[in-house]
Amino acid sequence: MVPGEAPRRVLLVGFMASGKTSVGRELAGLLGWKFHDFDAVIEERAGVTVSEIFHRDGEAHFRKLESDVGRALLREEHVVLATGGGWPAQPGSWGAVPEGTLSVWLRVSPGVAVRRTSSEGPIRPLLVGGDLERRAAELMARREASYRQARVVLDSDEDDVPTLAMRIMTIIRGEARDR
Repeated sequence: MVPGEAPRRVLLVGFMASGKTSVGRELAGLLGWKFHDFDAVIEERAGVTVSEIFHRDGEAHFRKLESDVGRALLREEHVVLATGGGWPAQPGSWGAVPEGTLSVWLRVSPGVAVRRTSSEGPIRPLLVGGDLERRAAELMARREASYRQARVVLDSDEDDVPTLAMRIMTIIRGEARDR
């Protein structure tokens, strides 16, 4: 993003259950912008759930769909975007992020991520098999360098959704004032 320029879009990245969708919806409401969740758009276009895509077609197919959706949504302005947890780690993802994008990593610990996902329903496809917290920690470790490419890092373990959305609003307001 160009210093002093108000963002034209906000891109939320982070591990599953870090709060990307909840914070994204809240932030979009505060800004009066549109909100899109990559996974929801993929499900809408494919006509099946992300889990079904993983089981039926495999992760590689899902990542292709995710990449296509990401490129399309990143062209929009006045929008808050919640990526899938693995999107930032895919080759070319960060290269598709245009100028004018405020990227925010919502960091979450493995234990909190597992607790949140367990309360949501079925186990997420990438956590299946063995100790869930260990699997989450391994996935996070592989993705951390990609998440670190975000401009802002916020801890979502302790802060609630409204607090995180307001922190991002404060950053956006600061950017707009610097103009």
